[in-house]
Amino acid sequence: MTDDEMARHYPCDDIVTSPTLQAWRGVTVHTSRAGLWPWVSQIRLAPYSYDWIDNLGRTSPRDLVPMPEPVVGEHFTTAATRPCGTILAVTPGVSLTGRILGAVMSYDLVTVDEHTTRLLLKVVMSGGGVARPVISLGDLVMARRQLLNFKHLAEESAPGR
Repeated sequence: MTDDEMARHYPCDDIVTSPTLQAWRGVTVHTSRAGLWPWVSQIRLAPYSYDWIDNLGRTSPRDLVPMPEPVVGEHFTTAATRPCGTILAVTPGVSLTGRILGAVMSYDLVTVDEHTTRLLLKVVMSGGGVARPVISLGDLVMARRQLLNFKHLAEESAPGR
């Protein structure tokens, strides 16, 4: 993450205005924003991190599944066949924000050039008590894996590959 990426405004900043936890992750994906968005929005089907931990060994889909655009109010993800969290904000093709386990997270897709996108994730939380250390540790390990999985899947399915 660059200083500019950390300083930019994310939709989660409008929801949690005084966070006690902030964490950022980012990865460069060699595909267009339009090529990456379907994978990010498919988080509604599975967590895409370490499936053996957060999906009871069920493999997150490795192919795109035809789905409507995400909608505010619908579930954010699915883990172990159970809907989890809530979508709080969506700008199709650009940003997806949801709440899960008391944390609010925004996935922002930033165009670098026509074939390259930065996938940025900011996680914020206010309060949190016992959940805060779990979210913090989970972000460190699980979010990194999730972003790398989105990167791999989007690059593998990019046109011309």
